[in-house]
Amino acid sequence: MVDDNHYMTLALQQAELAAAMGEVPVGALLVLADGRQFAAHNEPITRHDPAAHAEMRAIQAACKACENYRLSGATLFVTLEPCTMCAGAIVHARISRVVYGTSDPKTGAVDSLYRILSDTRLNHQPEVTSGIMADACSTLLKDFFRQRRKQR
Repeated sequence: MVDDNHYMTLALQQAELAAAMGEVPVGALLVLADGRQFAAHNEPITRHDPAAHAEMRAIQAACKACENYRLSGATLFVTLEPCTMCAGAIVHARISRVVYGTSDPKTGAVDSLYRILSDTRLNHQPEVTSGIMADACSTLLKDFFRQRRKQR
């Protein structure tokens, strides 16, 4: 059986693609119950679209391929804790499990600022696993922003 580290490694590869494009390095991999995989990375700058987060793009691709807006049984791997927008999409898509790498103290909506995915007032609460390959995910982000500050 493939473990969480394997899938997070694939999400990190997506984050590296984002960094190479000058995008904030966040990557996602959505794995459906049948094993199909949908990988994506951040592209808000490139696409001129504030909603083009890695999670949103992976969810949209999977929904389109499945011809269904529900993704029950799916697991979403993402290098950074999802924001409020992405957490909302996770709930609406009925994704069963979310695995994220590093926390986001500024916009995190799973554990840091808000706890959207565990809010019992909502009609769906996915299982959440955090801290998978956290050091690698955090280092990629820190290095990206350090380099960006040097360029200013």
